[in-house]
Amino acid sequence: MIARILATAVTEAHIARRNRWVLIAVALMVVFSLVLSAAGSAPTGALGADRLSVVVASLTSLSVYLVPLVALLMSFDAVAGEVERGTLPLLLTYPVARWEVLAGKLLAHTAILIVAIVAGYGVAAAITIAADPAAVSGLGALWRLTWTSVLLGATFIGIGYALSSLARRVSGAAGLAIGLWLGLVVLYDLGLLAAVVADDGGFFTTDVFPAALLANPADAFRLFNLTASQATAAASGVGGAAATIPLWQSLLSILIWPLVSLALAALAFRKVEP
Repeated sequence: MIARILATAVTEAHIARRNRWVLIAVALMVVFSLVLSAAGSAPTGALGADRLSVVVASLTSLSVYLVPLVALLMSFDAVAGEVERGTLPLLLTYPVARWEVLAGKLLAHTAILIVAIVAGYGVAAAITIAADPAAVSGLGALWRLTWTSVLLGATFIGIGYALSSLARRVSGAAGLAIGLWLGLVVLYDLGLLAAVVADDGGFFTTDVFPAALLANPADAFRLFNLTASQATAAASGVGGAAATIPLWQSLLSILIWPLVSLALAALAFRKVEP
């Protein structure tokens, strides 16, 4: 079983390397992290936070958009691409279960994402600590951001597999992936903000809004990383109803969502006819 999963992962990694996804993912994370680390080099004494925690708060805001996008771009053609190329029937003739195929693809894509995340965050941390050695006190926040970014990426990789299985055409899967990214990561928060403003401190703001934040993996990721320590909370300025959500609830959402998305992907892939 492990050998079959690893074989699928190696094949998928070769495909990703040939399509330049490894280079693209690493370049995106490094470039944007460099920009944010430079922006976070301003004095931070008034914030009551070390310089690295300020950078982590900025990286969190970046990652909530970039990590899901990179994950979806890597995974949207994982199944639809196999169908269009005619390689899925050949793949399924081998003694390999469908869940093992997905597990192999997940292993490869997650490994690529980890490389990109570590490269991007590592460069930002190195520059920040070199400029201010006292910033090492923020390494805990950086580590927390790193592993939660991997979980966020795994969530959207699983969602990408599900969309790819449902669409069965690369063009359709691409449209669904971009639409879902815009809906969950961009428009979702705008809708909540509009509802909160219209509610003016009523039932929606106090009861529905916190639950709506936890229901979205991107928002749960942002909440956890910006409120997990006093330094990042001070740097980000999180307040209002969002600041009252217990930390364990956002952590639970982060841990559950990868399992949910992968389960949905497995169910959708089972219905794909080669």
